[in-house]
Order: sequence, then structure tokens, then C-alpha cells
Amino acid sequence: MSPSSSLSSAEVVRADVLLVRDAEGCYRPALAEEVLQVARRVLSRRVRRGATMSSPQAVKDHLRLHLGVLEHEVFCVLYLDAQHRIIELRQMFRGTVSQTSVYPREVVKEALSLNAAAVVLAHNHPSGAAEPSRADEFLTQTLKTALALVDVRVLDHLVVAGADCVSFAERGLV
Repeated sequence: MSPSSSLSSAEVVRADVLLVRDAEGCYRPALAEEVLQVARRVLSRRVRRGATMSSPQAVKDHLRLHLGVLEHEVFCVLYLDAQHRIIELRQMFRGTVSQTSVYPREVVKEALSLNAAAVVLAHNHPSGAAEPSRADEFLTQTLKTALALVDVRVLDHLVVAGADCVSFAERGLV
């Protein structure tokens, strides 16, 4: 059965509309939340425990989907082993609409407890502007210094704002 065969003849389906099949087997346009839910599942499989960080784009996409929609700031750390395989992605701190307090001691403690060899830092800007602030740059250097004391490398710091994602590593800031 073709997707359009269960639609009534009065319905016209645009080429850019995603269809889903309901319980009765009829096709209907997908709701935005249904699309996002499936996208989260697909991206979570790409960024899962034991997966190798061979695709920075998959991590960016994953973070965009999870952090880009939040109305408050969060600071996350992706903990990696020596082969840059994912140990865990943890939301470490939650803040307000415009700031989050980050405690380097807690990031270091977590890295040691997970036996991490490297990390990718990430946080969101609910304001919609992905441009890193001077405070973001200072925090990155502070965390880099603190983690280096226990032989944990900071590979990147990503700032997510909606669909935009800025990489400190790509800008030479890490």
C-alpha cells in the first residue's frame, strides 16, 4: 500500500511533509513532537556508551536536539575514555535563563570517578546567540587547567543555541 493510498482523495500531501501510520494503518502528517522524539532516539544511538567519538557532527547534532530547546542554561560534560569512546554524557549543572554556576571541583571529581581520559564540555545559551562569551572562554581555560592536573584532556567546548552550535576547538580556543 503506498503512503498516499490511505489518504482521502481530497487530501493533498506536500513533498516536504513526513507521514506516520496510525494504529488503524492510515497515514497522517507527523506532529513536530513525534519527529523530535524519533530524532532523539536516532541521535542517542549515535552518542551512546562505548561509541567512539569519530564523528563530532553526531555529538553536535545530539547536543542541539537536547540542549537547543531548553529555556534555562545547563552545563554538560561528555566523559571519554583513552580511545575517546563515550563513557557518559552528564548534565552537571542547571542554571537560570542567562547563567549557570559551574564548579571545576565537581567536574574533576566526576572525571576521576568515571576514570575519564578526556572530556567534551557543552552548555546552551537560551538567548539564541551561540557566540561564546568572555566568561565562557575563561571557564574553559579554568576547567582545562584543573582537569590537566589529573591528566584529563579537554577536547572541545560546544555552545548550543537553538539550531546553532559553536565549537571552541574549531575556533582555536581550546
